[in-house]
Amino acid sequence: MKEKSSRTKEAKPKLHKRSKHHNRYDFDELIKAFPGLGVFVRPNKYGNLSVDFFDPLAVKALNTALLKRYYGVEFWDVPDGYLCPPIPGRAEYIHQAADLLLSSNQSNNPKVPRGEGLKCLDIGVGANCIYPLIGQAEYGWSFVGTDIDDVAIANASEIIAKNSRVSSSIEIRKQVNQEQILEGIIKEDEQFDLCICNPPFHASQEEALLGTKRKLKNLKGQDVEDPVLNFGGQSNELWCPGGEVAFIDRLINESQSYAMDVLWYTTLVSKEANVEGIMIKLEKARVADVKVLPLLLGNKKSRIVAWTYFARAQQKAWSKFRWS
Repeated sequence: MKEKSSRTKEAKPKLHKRSKHHNRYDFDELIKAFPGLGVFVRPNKYGNLSVDFFDPLAVKALNTALLKRYYGVEFWDVPDGYLCPPIPGRAEYIHQAADLLLSSNQSNNPKVPRGEGLKCLDIGVGANCIYPLIGQAEYGWSFVGTDIDDVAIANASEIIAKNSRVSSSIEIRKQVNQEQILEGIIKEDEQFDLCICNPPFHASQEEALLGTKRKLKNLKGQDVEDPVLNFGGQSNELWCPGGEVAFIDRLINESQSYAMDVLWYTTLVSKEANVEGIMIKLEKARVADVKVLPLLLGNKKSRIVAWTYFARAQQKAWSKFRWS
């Protein structure tokens, strides 16, 4: 039986129109971009070239290749055990956030939007620094990334320093108070067009492990007693007391004190059941506008909740997007 080509194109459903990841991974091109990926690539049971997505080293090599091939990232690495997120899903968040800012500008211009004067705050930038790298490459945004973890801070800073194209556009700040999110980060008279956040989903390590076991059982069709997190993740990346609801509650509370310093606050909400309570919290915070944006993360449907304290006319006046 003839082996299927690695270039077989199979459209993924519902990815954003500006996504670079609509088709199957072209492993020939990715290996050209990052030869180190080659040792992990082999035909799968369907005859298509692939990698073992249960192997953390293979996932990291794939991410390195994707970032280099599509986003011009010359150096990228994460320490063992730290979150190594899927690139297409992170790009989806950035594209949806861009559309949110475009909607504030009330324009239907068909050209590619750019926002070189636009400044974004990434809450929990992590050791991987993924959102700033993609956002800067795709739209020209500048970023301030925050984290509480010294290793993550050091690694993200190294990534920036070794990528001269973005070194002047991305700044990393440490949040020294683990009870705060915005306090101590946003400086006096500093304003951001956008705040993005990928909060810890789980309420405990036990809950995170159970979630991983369920995912692996669905994928492998059998129980896994000692699961390996193929995408990694430290405790502060995967869980916090109260899970994502508690973290987002804190973000909403603090956002009221910085209502005029950020045009749009956004956060990923993993569990659909949590959206209703978050909406009630936002209503109590007297936000001017709130949106729930659909988000596709691999085969999983998720969503972004976005809110602003600015009325529509104020949103339009703020916009810094242009088109090229």
